[in-house]
Amino acid sequence: MDAQVEKPLAALFPLPFRVLFLVGLGILGWATNLHGLERLGIDGPSILELQARSHFPPRSGSRCRSKEHSARAFYAPLYRLFVIYSMWCFGAWLLYSVQTRSNVALVDVFSYIPGVCILSVLTILLCTMDIVQKRERDSFLLTAERCCFSAYDSPIYFSDIIFADMLTSYAKVLGDLWLSFWMLLPGGSLLSIPTCEGWYQWVLPCLMSLPYAIRLRQCLIEYWSPSNASRRPLLNAIKYASSFPVIFLSAAQRLVESELATAGGNSADHKAWHGEYPLFRLWLVAVVVNSLYSFWWDLTNDWGLDLLKLRHTESHNHPLYADVFPSQQTGIDRSPLTHPIVSRRSSAHPYGLRPILLYPLSVYPLIVFLNLVLRMTWSIKLSSHLHLQSEGSIVIFCLEVAEVLRRWMWVFLRIEWEVVRKGKDKERAADVSDGLELLGAHKDMIVE
Repeated sequence: MDAQVEKPLAALFPLPFRVLFLVGLGILGWATNLHGLERLGIDGPSILELQARSHFPPRSGSRCRSKEHSARAFYAPLYRLFVIYSMWCFGAWLLYSVQTRSNVALVDVFSYIPGVCILSVLTILLCTMDIVQKRERDSFLLTAERCCFSAYDSPIYFSDIIFADMLTSYAKVLGDLWLSFWMLLPGGSLLSIPTCEGWYQWVLPCLMSLPYAIRLRQCLIEYWSPSNASRRPLLNAIKYASSFPVIFLSAAQRLVESELATAGGNSADHKAWHGEYPLFRLWLVAVVVNSLYSFWWDLTNDWGLDLLKLRHTESHNHPLYADVFPSQQTGIDRSPLTHPIVSRRSSAHPYGLRPILLYPLSVYPLIVFLNLVLRMTWSIKLSSHLHLQSEGSIVIFCLEVAEVLRRWMWVFLRIEWEVVRKGKDKERAADVSDGLELLGAHKDMIVE
């Protein structure tokens, strides 16, 4: 039996096209991340360790002469890939719209159009011919392979961490891709969500949990590394592990709904709130724990902010801006820097932030607020028992778009904190080296 969805969105913008749209938004977001970092004076490819792991020969006729690689060499092909991808997907959607004319009766007649579009995208992705930005496609596939199947003694690159974190924002999209596959099969319909019985009902939550399993594996590899002496990777692993109860307890809600359908009819089956059932209350607790823990981790560890730290210096004085933000200062070197060298030290900084800020001060409160709101809604969005009842809702789709945009903002602050952290490590190493030199000079004077 199929769960019927809201017809207008399912007819005008079917689920397969929504999946393609979100993938294209991710391509554009990553390109603008790299481009924006360059405009802000941060050498994104160096921080992400992209240059050191480039297994491809440099492009002939490269405009970058001072360096073999530049930020433009990474984001410009992504822009071109996005243009090609969006033109193809928009053309397919336009053809579908012209043929169906928003007529619900014609939707399934022309359902082969989104099917062909998705199949062609997957074919190009796996194509070995040197067409459609093969370098970028191969980089994506190699990164995905390394994240999923790397050895336990292999290093975890910072770019792989960013990639896996971005993939968690596409957990729902992976589930949508699975549903789209069943919709496009003979006998399926773009106007209804296929419901699977037996063990098939667990395929959807397993696919949605896959990105979190990948990131959990990375954290455990870091924790078990012989060079690691911190509990931070273990605490980070707990954050990703806390997503599994949200996903699988949500899938188990189908048992509650079946019981309701037997006791009170189909009208009770489609209610979203079943607070009288222990399983539902347990799922709700898992949602709150995952959302709040993820929000705390974002601020405290991924962004290095002091807002939710147990101990921090409270001050409302002006922050110390590093010299990598060119619009804040004049007369400085505007070339992209890998690690900012802070020329002065100060513990005075706005409440809840940190001494070194690379972006305008007004950016941080806005991103913190949006991150809190979208963290709460995204944990609920991982719940398949809710979105199977309202897959055609425009609200659900807007939440998916909002999560991609949240991750886009998250990447900027995550990379900023990595720049600041490495800059601090570099300063500490320089201080230790200076101290050793002074100690050596003092010993020489004593000997003389």
